[in-house]
Amino acid sequence: MKIIYSTHWAKQRKYRSDITDDIIELCINNSDKLQDKKWKGAFNAISRVPPSGRILKVVYKEKGKDIKIITAYWLD
Repeated sequence: MKIIYSTHWAKQRKYRSDITDDIIELCINNSDKLQDKKWKGAFNAISRVPPSGRILKVVYKEKGKDIKIITAYWLD
């Protein structure tokens, strides 16, 4: 899976530097594919990240085999 950044996520990365691509990929792989309520064609991934135990939410779109990250943030 190749990760592509949206312009929003590219700007937010400097504020959320603790959310790496590895953690985003782990969250997407370990979560169910949930349809987003606001954006058509977007999906949510919500997963607990070990060893910290924090919960991460990722909003993304699928473009073939690639994943476009719209945003990601901690829920706690």
